[in-house]
Amino acid sequence: MDEALSQAATALSEADSVVALTGAGVSTASGIPDFRSEGGLWEKHDPQSFHFRRFRADPEGFWRDRLSMFEDIYAGGDIAPNDAHHALAELEAAGHLDTLITQNIDGLHREAGTANLIELHGTGAEVVCMDCGERADAAPAWDAVKAGNVPPRCASCDGIVKPAVVLFGESMPEVAMSRAHSLAKSCDVFLIAGSSLTVEPAASLPHVAARHGATTIYVNLDDTGFDADYTFDADVTDVLPRLAAAVRKP
Repeated sequence: MDEALSQAATALSEADSVVALTGAGVSTASGIPDFRSEGGLWEKHDPQSFHFRRFRADPEGFWRDRLSMFEDIYAGGDIAPNDAHHALAELEAAGHLDTLITQNIDGLHREAGTANLIELHGTGAEVVCMDCGERADAAPAWDAVKAGNVPPRCASCDGIVKPAVVLFGESMPEVAMSRAHSLAKSCDVFLIAGSSLTVEPAASLPHVAARHGATTIYVNLDDTGFDADYTFDADVTDVLPRLAAAVRKP
């Protein structure tokens, strides 16, 4: 692995533009359960309970079920950025990562210090009002739901709020997807970390990058068959810090 990691680090350090894509494997290392894997959240909770259609028809029930899932996610205590999050933030701070695209909604990349972030599926750290469109911190909404005041409402117009994430049945954000696609086409290096590359449309981005000549680096515990220039079938919390350290070397 050492030689391949050194070569991947050289590709990162010499690139004019680097884009990263992260998936659930980066979050699970912080103790957040996966949704789709065996024993994941979708085995405990019905995905249809979190469909946009259900939110529209039954916002009270939606929020109660959402609280139940939220409590399962954070049952292990405080969730904090891990070494993979910090390594990516370090690469950005050093000028070796231009944009990070994430499929995760937990906000841990932002907490770790990554600034130039595209959250394809939105963020669970905020809610959005369905009437006036105002976005706000999610904490007061969760407090309201825990107190039995469902559905939580907008502080400005009293409209019903929803999590600022892309629910089943909702369209992906066009601006975010367009920007992510454009970056994949134009970057020199595309780094994938902790994604099984099975959920579209994000799964197509590495293929777009490769077709347009980018060097691809893939770090994931399980081999999914993606033919990257550099593949590391290993823990992201091990490889990404080593990669960042190798880029740091003079």
